[in-house]
Amino acid sequence: MALAGVYVTDPDKAGRDAGELCGSGPTGVVTTCDRDEILALGADCVLYMPRTTDHDELCALLASGANVVTTAGGFHHPPGLDPALRHRVEEACERGGTSLHATGSSPGFITEAVPLVLASVQRRLDKLTVHEYADLSRRNSPGLLFDVMGFGAAPAGAAFDEGRLAHVRSGFGPSLRLVADALGLPLESVEARGRIATAARTTAIAAGVLDAGTVAAQRITLTGRHGGRTLLEFDATWYCTTDLDADWDLRPTGWHLTVDGDTPLDVDMRFPVPLDQLAAVSPGYTAHRAVNAVPAVCAAAPGIRTTVDLPLFTAELG
Repeated sequence: MALAGVYVTDPDKAGRDAGELCGSGPTGVVTTCDRDEILALGADCVLYMPRTTDHDELCALLASGANVVTTAGGFHHPPGLDPALRHRVEEACERGGTSLHATGSSPGFITEAVPLVLASVQRRLDKLTVHEYADLSRRNSPGLLFDVMGFGAAPAGAAFDEGRLAHVRSGFGPSLRLVADALGLPLESVEARGRIATAARTTAIAAGVLDAGTVAAQRITLTGRHGGRTLLEFDATWYCTTDLDADWDLRPTGWHLTVDGDTPLDVDMRFPVPLDQLAAVSPGYTAHRAVNAVPAVCAAAPGIRTTVDLPLFTAELG
């Protein structure tokens, strides 16, 4: 693969070599704020990774003949999309002869690719649970931890922030539904609930100080039910200290999957990297899967293509 262009939204980043922005050597590819310049490149695929999706922009890319791989989410389970949006995107794909694929590490890799592999050795699946753990004690991002995620704040009674629950429900619910559909066990409901735990004592972390009694850990559980029972579950635990007022099972950063069925499994997937170095490595878990998907997405038939639709893809190592 060869880099054809880079689109930036900050005017101060426009007109600079792409390599300069990511700390590598010169690439000869100059960044632009002009979307028309990107559309005119004739690139085979666009890696579309904004925080939120601009549907006008996305459809323009697809209609121009550029396939799209996105980590912005929203397209993991096409049947669950707003019908008007789905029609609009599929129409753009048809016009451009292109396909769209949403992926990432979580959701994506750990909520789709891995569960489907583990389920492939079952004849009877009773329940599959994905536990995600993130130790944030060495994450020097005060804006993210304190302002966005609410760590270090006084507990807000028994109610968990509904905005956070809605974000997880909309971000991860489609993955659970995709897996359930692939197993022939469609979900009748997806429900989210959240809990918090507070710091047992005042604790210093990389991002600042957590006062005793303030929010130090959060757990959100997304439950997909089929036939009146829990079939699939995603359980995310983010914590800034292990010294909590609650007796929670806190594992190192990574994933723990359990499969209950006629061939039960218990799988640990950890990141063998020191916490203070994880910020340099962790973006790859999301970005690499998207980059590796490019050849499969370019070869796919026009339309919205999911993990189930695409063949297994891996890196082309040279």
